[in-house]
Amino acid sequence: MADKNNERTGGVRVKPGVLPGVREIRRPDFTRKAADIEKAEAERVLKQDEAKAEMDAADAADAAAVAASLAAQENGGEEDQLDESAITDEPLWYVAHTYSGYENKVKANIEKTIENRHLENQIFEVRVPMQDVIEIRNGARKNVAKKMFPGYVLVNMIMNDDTWYVVRNTRGVTGFVGPGSKPVPLSEAEMKPLGIHTKNVTVDFEVGDTVTVVAGIWKDTPGVVQKIDYNKQTTTIKVELFGGETPVEISFAEVRKMN
Repeated sequence: MADKNNERTGGVRVKPGVLPGVREIRRPDFTRKAADIEKAEAERVLKQDEAKAEMDAADAADAAAVAASLAAQENGGEEDQLDESAITDEPLWYVAHTYSGYENKVKANIEKTIENRHLENQIFEVRVPMQDVIEIRNGARKNVAKKMFPGYVLVNMIMNDDTWYVVRNTRGVTGFVGPGSKPVPLSEAEMKPLGIHTKNVTVDFEVGDTVTVVAGIWKDTPGVVQKIDYNKQTTTIKVELFGGETPVEISFAEVRKMN
């Protein structure tokens, strides 16, 4: 049998698994690869543990903030009722104090409450003012958006017992800026640096009313008022389009209330 194999290979002895005329191929270092895999897996597990620890810490901080907020509300004493002198008939901008880092959560919670309680005609807008700053890291410049006032949220609202209670009791809110139970609205001078420009505008319609568009591409189209934005001086109405309802934003000047 050996002679026959020698004949096939021209009398050259070869190692098993190596072809004639081909240099012996080095076997891969599987041991090293296994070590690399183990190292990568260990790093992955470590990152997962670190991420879980961060989430647990965030949850603990969240729970502590909520507990503190509830305690502050329960011990409010004289703040359990809105001062009558703070009640308004028109929307103004107020500042709600929040726990640092909870500004966006507070904004989302207030907006959800507005939707659930149908307060669109009393609480109009919630803002977390941002500004662009330049950060230099490792010699590289990068534009980053940061909160202008950490721990504060701006709310454009008509101040009354209901709206005051809703915002004040929002998760993460500790109260309004102002003495005791008398929230103080922002002045025009205070709003200007924030990019907020308001004018004394009144309209004769409210959420739920039917209006008709008197100008623009939607002229002569009727619709039901869904939202009123005094800051932008626009109203959002639902109009029928292709058999369905579509929300459309229209300027105050382009709509009239239908009798």
